[in-house]
Amino acid sequence: MILTLIGCIFLALCVYAAMHDVHCLKIPNWLNLTLALLFVPAAALSGLPAEMIGDHVLTGLAAFVIAFGCFAFGIFGGGDAKMIPAVMLWIGSTAWFPFLMSMALVGGLLAVIILMVRKTVPAAVLPGAVRAPFEDKAGVPYGVAIAAGVFIAGPHSPILSQVLSQFGIFS
Repeated sequence: MILTLIGCIFLALCVYAAMHDVHCLKIPNWLNLTLALLFVPAAALSGLPAEMIGDHVLTGLAAFVIAFGCFAFGIFGGGDAKMIPAVMLWIGSTAWFPFLMSMALVGGLLAVIILMVRKTVPAAVLPGAVRAPFEDKAGVPYGVAIAAGVFIAGPHSPILSQVLSQFGIFS
């Protein structure tokens, strides 16, 4: 029950991060830190063996190194580079490939949609809550793609699959 609650908070914060990124083109540090810290009690309550929890931590550390390399080369923004390792703690090595593939596909689709809208619709006519990505030379709110990756790969993750199965999702 408590694991389900923590998992639901994690998933809700992923959705909030995506919405905040669309609105401001930023993912707050407190949010990424909370996503990462929620893994600690979730891992303790999951019933997974210590080796598997260690595997999740190593996956998060590897994601940290790679994401910050991408940030250093201007591929990701700082919030994205912090959110990816935070969610990779939850995803683990069993779901990293579906996560990365779905994140990349959603991110690419999002970029195409944003470019098409920028060419056809003036940003000034869009609602303020979603206008930021459509301004000239604005970035892509990649928090949307990261959150989508979490939901798509979640059933392949040992911890998130326990949470989702409580709701009959992918059980």
